[in-house]
Amino acid sequence: MHTSAWILTLCFVCSAPGITQTQSAISAKDDPAAQAVLSLELWRESRISTFMNDFGELNRYREADAQLKSPFSGENRVVFFGDSITDAWKLDTYFPGKGYINRGIGGQTTPQMLIRFRQDVIDLSPKIVVILAGTNDIAGNTGPMTVEQIEANYASLAELARQHSIRVIFSSVTPIHNYVAQRQTMFLQRSPEKILELNQWLRKYCEQNKLIYLDYYSAMVDSHGMMKADLADDGLHPNDAGYRVMAPLAESAITRALAQ
Repeated sequence: MHTSAWILTLCFVCSAPGITQTQSAISAKDDPAAQAVLSLELWRESRISTFMNDFGELNRYREADAQLKSPFSGENRVVFFGDSITDAWKLDTYFPGKGYINRGIGGQTTPQMLIRFRQDVIDLSPKIVVILAGTNDIAGNTGPMTVEQIEANYASLAELARQHSIRVIFSSVTPIHNYVAQRQTMFLQRSPEKILELNQWLRKYCEQNKLIYLDYYSAMVDSHGMMKADLADDGLHPNDAGYRVMAPLAESAITRALAQ
């Protein structure tokens, strides 16, 4: 059976009554593309409670946001806003003494980020927001999305920030690799072609709207169009070496944004 037909069949059997997850997993074990589909479906099933009760995951930072004091006079408050790549970034380690605020949540897509943008960014009154998103939209974490839909959500985030005098830094979507065989699933969920297309749009949008484009991609991609193997152990999430590439680029972008 061709891979495309197999995926359609898998999507059907995963939702059909009486077909167990174990049976589907056994059937998919020799087909990487089918494994990628099954893995995403199982992950989404594990998130049903969150999607139904707190889609934007406002509970994650609600208390921390309430406890955060208003910026003092002259403070250049910066919020890093994104998904797991931001969530796992220990900002105090890589930006010592800066006091940057981390508002990343693993697994999130831009529709979820739009929901919590007011609580986790606007209401904190930062001078700058550093937005890193898109990889989970491409993967389909909260459902299938076109590149155009992702772009529209980026534009909405920028327009909301502009209305509140917050300077926007849009980070490129980082590359991904499949050099580690057991991480093939995440690679197949994230099209390198869509990553490139989204980054090209982001760069152009920033140029047209006088925003800062933070280009992690060019510094992290290898000659094969993949994430450099030594920068991400699992192919997607930066390790220490990856964050050490990203940190000075982010700091430079923040400096440029402050000078606007």
